[in-house]
Amino acid sequence: MFKDNRFNRLTANDLKRDLVAGITVGIVAIPLGMAFAIASGVKPEYGLYTTIIAGILVALFGGSRYQIAGPTGAFIPILLAIVLEFGYEDLLIAGFMAGIMLILMGVFKLGGLIKFIPRSVTIGFTAGIAIIIFTGQIENFLGLENMEKKEYFHENIIQIIQNFSTLNLYSIFVAALGVLILIFVPKLFPRAPILLVALMVPSIVAYLFFPGKVDTIHTAFGSISQSLPSFQFPELSWNKIVTLLQPAFVIAMLGGIESLLSAVVADGMTGKKHNSNRELVGQGIANLVTPLFGGIPATGAIARTATNIKSGAVSPFSGIFQGAFVLITILLLAPFASHIPLASMAPILMRVALNMSEYKSFTHIIKLKSSDSLVLAVTFLLTVFVNLAIAVQIGLLLAMFSFVKRMSEVLGIEKVVPDQLKEEINGSKSLETKCPQLVFFTIDGPLFFGAADRFQSMITYSINRKPAVLILKMKHVSFIDTTGGANFASLITDFKKQGGTILLAELNNEILDMIKAEGLYDKLGAQHIFKDSKEAVDYGLNLINVKKCPLCSKAETNACQVFQQSKEMKKIG
Repeated sequence: MFKDNRFNRLTANDLKRDLVAGITVGIVAIPLGMAFAIASGVKPEYGLYTTIIAGILVALFGGSRYQIAGPTGAFIPILLAIVLEFGYEDLLIAGFMAGIMLILMGVFKLGGLIKFIPRSVTIGFTAGIAIIIFTGQIENFLGLENMEKKEYFHENIIQIIQNFSTLNLYSIFVAALGVLILIFVPKLFPRAPILLVALMVPSIVAYLFFPGKVDTIHTAFGSISQSLPSFQFPELSWNKIVTLLQPAFVIAMLGGIESLLSAVVADGMTGKKHNSNRELVGQGIANLVTPLFGGIPATGAIARTATNIKSGAVSPFSGIFQGAFVLITILLLAPFASHIPLASMAPILMRVALNMSEYKSFTHIIKLKSSDSLVLAVTFLLTVFVNLAIAVQIGLLLAMFSFVKRMSEVLGIEKVVPDQLKEEINGSKSLETKCPQLVFFTIDGPLFFGAADRFQSMITYSINRKPAVLILKMKHVSFIDTTGGANFASLITDFKKQGGTILLAELNNEILDMIKAEGLYDKLGAQHIFKDSKEAVDYGLNLINVKKCPLCSKAETNACQVFQQSKEMKKIG
């Protein structure tokens, strides 16, 4: 269904570059995979399984040459909430269901629609997720004891305050060492694998100088298995599917958004173009298969994808090589990873939170003090204090209302005097006579449900002397929906009842088709629709020239003072 040319025309040198890039990304992905899994409330090896399986499957079936998929920070609060409420087994089912949803999104070509989610919403929930991730690592940074993970942000903050007296100075030292490495090593050694260094050096220091003084992966989760994950199909039931439908949908939506954002970043860095619908299918396949081997939901990772490109990747083989490298590492070095302190992972996740917060864009939008600022603030606060599902729904709803309001204000309705009704009276060029029998409006903008009532009420209010002819110049009307058509039809009916005639001028073909589809064409009559405003005014003058004019009290043909000079017409402005 989707043509794939991402593997075409590869040379041996291209594969060598992909291998180097894959190993480089793998080095970055290993600490992140474990850290994201732990922060999500599951064992670290599940994050590594996800890195392997999702990374390979998205490389094979995705829509970008350079996409690197795996567990990401954006998923942490969602997955943790699901684990706390439903448990790890149901998390796998939710991820499985999300995979099906993503595949359907791609098959039905919904990839383009996800791009229309407002930036104020995405930055709002992303910044909220960053706050949750950052504050969620305070307990590991300080080495607090007796901590119990809670579903809501304020509950976790209360836990930190209540248990602050249990802080561990060894944990603080290990975490502080990691912070210093993250700050200074990139400046001194730009090419060093900074995340791996920030993870391993504090771990070695803790193991050599104060063993057993800080919590490690082993003390918190047990040893990391060296064996490959086993296949296990989840136990599905109708009640469980219904219960997990909303969490699965949130996973699918966030996964789709993140993966397409990552693909767009890759496009900008390389000049290549991704296939958004194929990308959704690839992400769906990855999330469908990964839970069958114990893995957690995955999506495209922007930072790892950027690292992949900077490391010289040429094709999706780099993603495949990354998965293979992580797999080999697990088989060989898993026992050593069990000694990694949780405190050494805290600075890494805090750095991820800061990087994903987009604080500059956040503060910029807030300072605008516009409707976007309101959408951003509401989405952010709901993400932090309620949950992501509610935040995105309310954020999109507010953004929609804001959009409708702004679009309704775009509609311009202006009453003008056509040149045919401008004349000299008693030799005075500055004096204009407006005939009350003919009214001319120019309409600019979309005539849709948000502006339809305003359109009808403004014109009705303006026609206070009940003219015989109403002319609407619609050259710049871009759209008419069902509500706009219904209000237009009501205006036509009311105007006809008072004995008037409506003429339309300068409609483009699209608007003409819409008018026909709404039945307005037949209601008006083909003779009352004109390609040129001048022709419409001429026709209107002929209609009212035989009627009694209230301005000059004459009824004879061609006798009305206002229209005596109608043959000396000028071009309509």
